[in-house]
Amino acid sequence: MTYHAKSDFLRVMMERGYLADCTDYQALDEALSKGVVSAYIGYDATAASLHVGHLLNIMMLRWLQKTGHQPITLMGGGTTKVGDPSFRADERPLLTEAQIGSNIDGMQRVFAQYLTYGDGERDAIMLNNAEWLDGLNYLEFLRDIGRHFSVNRMLSFESVKSRLDREQSLSFLEFNYMILQAYDFLELNRRYGCILQMGGSDQWGNIINGIDLTRRVIDKQIYGLTSPLLTTSDGKKMGKSQGGAIWLNGDMLSPYDFWQFWRNTTDADVGRFLKLYTELPVEECERLGALAGSEINAAKVILANEVTALLHGRDAATAAEATAKAVFEQGGVGEELEVVTLAALPEGLSVARFLVDAGLVTSGKEAKRLIAENGLRFNNELVADANAPVTAETIGAELKVSMGKKKHRLVRLG
Repeated sequence: MTYHAKSDFLRVMMERGYLADCTDYQALDEALSKGVVSAYIGYDATAASLHVGHLLNIMMLRWLQKTGHQPITLMGGGTTKVGDPSFRADERPLLTEAQIGSNIDGMQRVFAQYLTYGDGERDAIMLNNAEWLDGLNYLEFLRDIGRHFSVNRMLSFESVKSRLDREQSLSFLEFNYMILQAYDFLELNRRYGCILQMGGSDQWGNIINGIDLTRRVIDKQIYGLTSPLLTTSDGKKMGKSQGGAIWLNGDMLSPYDFWQFWRNTTDADVGRFLKLYTELPVEECERLGALAGSEINAAKVILANEVTALLHGRDAATAAEATAKAVFEQGGVGEELEVVTLAALPEGLSVARFLVDAGLVTSGKEAKRLIAENGLRFNNELVADANAPVTAETIGAELKVSMGKKKHRLVRLG
């Protein structure tokens, strides 16, 4: 569908590639054009930090605020106790109240980098759905809310159907998740006048449930808008790397490693990622994305700098770029490399065992494969023997350990 948006927000969503689908383009566009719209995205507290997979919809909330509307970040203190089964092969592990609270504390730190919170009409607000879910009376909830849901229809949603088609267990606890998420939308409309829920396209069914429930219970028109589920040009899920999730909290992934993740973007993804993850003008994103040969590397540095500056600040981005130049172009150390401190070295420690003990590889087998492929260097010198001894003299004041061309660490003795 080709729709020409009147509101700044929808125009940005379309031009920059954020929009996958919308329940009613015209009606939502008119609401956005008339006044301030409150919109939310929900985040279950399943980890101590958000990761790069969340960054696209965080940018959607940022653009919502920049175009004159009010973002709501909804923490899933209640729904995390159930677990979203959408497109999962198994049930999420159940977390304790303390774990959920700790995770929420860690996740909340990221939002302040992207949104302005306060008491103004357009200031973002941070909410927790435990506020209304924890106190629900089960029988009243079944009678007042559960009666509006058809089990037949719930079974038809792809997120549930795909699990059942593979004959994988879906617990009754998880089956209730979509009802609770729908109830969130109803409560946000009642309490805060929220009329728009956004999320990834895998949340479409859950969003539709909330819209239907709100219409049935309080006869209000509300809307849903989804973003595409991103994969890189080589088909990998966005935000995954060989080293695991790309965390947004600096204490779980250093600003340098975050910067390096974006610097390593494949050529074909540069223009698209500039539109989605930076605030550079669309025309500039397209110009940079069209560069070829060695020139595309300059565009990747711009991408890494702009994304890192939004999350960690401009100084951190500048320091990360300087470190990358020192490490890759000049063969130096760089000030921003992650430091691994070892308390002591046991006697007879081999290179392979040293890599495992320092947490640089996960197993001796991985260490030996890295060395066999000429991928390990100490202070820029090739290491060819997995059984060679590592002593305090080997490390000296500090040892730069390079694993392949892109992963570097400093090792020191504490």
